Amino acid sequence: MDRAALQHLKVGDVLPAVAQAPVSRFDLALYLGASGDHNPIHVDLDFARRAGMPDVFAHGMLSMAWLGRALTHWVPQPRVREFGVRFVAITQVGERITCSGTVTELFEAGGERRARLAVQTANEAGQVKLIGDAVVALD
Repeated sequence: MDRAALQHLKVGDVLPAVAQAPVSRFDLALYLGASGDHNPIHVDLDFARRAGMPDVFAHGMLSMAWLGRALTHWVPQPRVREFGVRFVAITQVGERITCSGTVTELFEAGGERRARLAVQTANEAGQVKLIGDAVVALD
């Protein structure tokens, strides 16, 4: 969002959604290497099946990273004051995840105008995968 748009945010405003490409096994392998999270349930189909899962699935923190990237599409990174999430459902291979946010509160703190955002990720069927909130500085 541009600086002028941030100045005119209102409670209830919906931020532009950010859609991800469908989750691929390649994405999971890349995230495994980058994150150091080598849990085989995310990349080894045989291991996942032995654990009772039909397939491997995305790391929860990968979904949080997508949401963090969406957050920094909306506001510059230095304006992010808080960001936290709770994992709600597993993100499966092949799902197309969309990150979204809504302004829930406008307030002043630390001498700056801030907005609290309700943020989430969901698949193309609308199943919520991750929910959270963020606080960003508006000026």
